[in-house]
Amino acid sequence: MSRNTILLTCSIVLNLLLFHSWYFHGQWEQSWTKSATAEAEFVASISCSGHGRAFLDGSILDGKPVCECNACYGGPHCSVFLPECIADADSGDPMFLEPFWLKHAASSTIVVPGWHRMSYEFNDDSLISKELDAQIRKLHAVIGNAVTDGRFIIFGVGATQLLHAAVHALSTTNHPSSPSRVVASTPYYPIYKEQTEFFNSEDYKFEGDTSLCNNNSGCKGNFIELVTSPNNPDGQLKKAVLQGPSAKTIHDFAYYWPHYTPIPALADENLMIFTLSKLTGHGGSRFGWAIIKDEAVHQRMLTYMNLSTYGVARETQLRVLKLLKVAVENEGKEMFNFGYQTMRNRWRKLSKTMSLSKRFSIQELKTQFCSFSEKVRGATPAYAWLKCVREEDKDCNAVLHSVNITGRHGSLFGAESRFARLSLVKSDDDFDLLLKRMGTLVSQENNNDGINKIMTHRDEFIGTK
Repeated sequence: MSRNTILLTCSIVLNLLLFHSWYFHGQWEQSWTKSATAEAEFVASISCSGHGRAFLDGSILDGKPVCECNACYGGPHCSVFLPECIADADSGDPMFLEPFWLKHAASSTIVVPGWHRMSYEFNDDSLISKELDAQIRKLHAVIGNAVTDGRFIIFGVGATQLLHAAVHALSTTNHPSSPSRVVASTPYYPIYKEQTEFFNSEDYKFEGDTSLCNNNSGCKGNFIELVTSPNNPDGQLKKAVLQGPSAKTIHDFAYYWPHYTPIPALADENLMIFTLSKLTGHGGSRFGWAIIKDEAVHQRMLTYMNLSTYGVARETQLRVLKLLKVAVENEGKEMFNFGYQTMRNRWRKLSKTMSLSKRFSIQELKTQFCSFSEKVRGATPAYAWLKCVREEDKDCNAVLHSVNITGRHGSLFGAESRFARLSLVKSDDDFDLLLKRMGTLVSQENNNDGINKIMTHRDEFIGTK
């Protein structure tokens, strides 16, 4: 055998050994994905009777995750209805989208290895995933609800953190004797007042209803107006009230999605805030973003975010990226149509029930052309803004408590106590129970009216004798 033949044979054998080692060792190294998938699918297969869910990080009993039941259900498999429970219509927890994500489990699932992005920063020294930034811009382009070209985008731990960062960025500094005045039009989202007062800064103070200063020539100084559109709690599309060089505006567009409202036009404001929770329903991921026109404001907000939380968790950004890719599939038609149909059905059912009542009323919302669906459609609000009409019903929440419903007190929104907010975005179980209890209230009203009419007719009959 020649020397060249021996060298060739050795080379072939060596390459075969290297291939063998790479192939089988590599296959073994990747087996962790199979075990992670098996674990997740096992937990997902646990039956909770359609009224609850088991989770990987949930409680363990006898070595097995247990069901976490929806409100008003109990038992090991959430099969027991608890008739005396409270119908919770207070929280804005957007669980109405859970069925969509159950249907799209495969396309929305991610596996996060232990070594995933352990560093504080990305390779470009930033705290923001460039791919997620691009995906957010694509999302707004597909829906047609906000301008992103030439704008800065920053991420936050939900819209709540971004709102305060924006107030901080727009406030006057080094002027403790004349802090910026934070205002919002009644009814307004309670967190505006609560958060501003909690941080108790010398740079800004909460002043209340915008109209108090808009109509008062004595109101001087710099203003920061918070505008929610569609509004929380009444679903109305809003615009800024205050104008001029001393007025700055933060636009809270948490609900400016086709689930809840027609999209009449692209929003093109200086500072716009969005949140994942009301878009996809993933409130627990705590993710929001701000779209900012002015570079100086962007830098001040960025400084605030860096000093408070130093960015958003990499695992969160990875999950959001995956979710948004699903959201824009088929030009967004599937997810947004599911959300719209669900909210439309709920609004129609509640409106039908309330139409039978003279004791209660809910807000009226206009139909508009929606550029996303390319048709005229009505609003499908996240909340019902309930008014107790009778003079004696001064506390609407107390009236609701009489049939085991808890709403959010109207006074928290700067309105009268005869108003209450009812959440329509929770799970099917929550909404069905709310609808049933509201039906009970209306039935009681009609029965009482019938009895009063009978008593009136009886008295009139007796009086004629």
